[in-house]
Amino acid sequence: MSSNDDVTALAEELKAKGEPFVVATVVRTLASVAAKPGAKAIICADGRMAGWVGGGCALGAVKEAARRCLEDGEARLISIMPFDQLKAQGLRPGDSRDGIEFAKNMCPSRGVVDVFIEPVLPRPLLILCGATPVAVAIADLAPRIGLQVAVCAPASQHGQFPAGVTLRDGFATAAESPAGGYVIVATQGSGDDDALKAALQSPARYVAFVGSRAKVTALKERLAEEGFTAERLEDLRGPAGLPIGAVTPEEIALSVLADVVRARRANGAHGKSKMEAA
Repeated sequence: MSSNDDVTALAEELKAKGEPFVVATVVRTLASVAAKPGAKAIICADGRMAGWVGGGCALGAVKEAARRCLEDGEARLISIMPFDQLKAQGLRPGDSRDGIEFAKNMCPSRGVVDVFIEPVLPRPLLILCGATPVAVAIADLAPRIGLQVAVCAPASQHGQFPAGVTLRDGFATAAESPAGGYVIVATQGSGDDDALKAALQSPARYVAFVGSRAKVTALKERLAEEGFTAERLEDLRGPAGLPIGAVTPEEIALSVLADVVRARRANGAHGKSKMEAA
């Protein structure tokens, strides 16, 4: 199997698993260096790698930049060059100028390698509790803004949802949301307590409830009596959505997802522009 085949195979494996990775591409070389323009590699969060972007002279800097890409979700261009060339330009290793980050090449080749590093992150997961008209409208719209959707609702109601969403029987698996996921409870009187308990038991930083302010207050009081901490209950967004005067299920879905977008774009690595796995 060729190096490019290795890169492609690992990329497909990671996308299928929903695991983040970076693609590193050599875009320019000067003097004698091992890698050539167009060379590619994939670097995983756990350090696994496929492909080739040069030997040890460049690899350490590329891996460090890849780590930072996965942390902040931002692509970056790094230029790896000998220390005397950095010094001649008034630079030190770790400096940035005009969108380029600089690192030191300590190899005898004294070459320069420029590498573009781009994160490929899984689409954020939205777990949706309920089978109400609002829930169906959210499930229909959410994939169009780049979200994976998993619906938690009784199996008898799964037929209401559009193709392409993951369907789970009942509310219990809402507790399995990842920390970077989003949980929306849109049960509207049909399993509110069970769905909300499962949502708040998850590590998800974003949990929202579709309902009136009075209902949210009452639910919080009951959940506090059952042992949920004040800190966790404070995380609950309710009523869900931005205040746009929404009335119909479709308008409410729009307001809820608008708030998800706002949170996503303001939320570090989960919110900044990046490539996301299809």
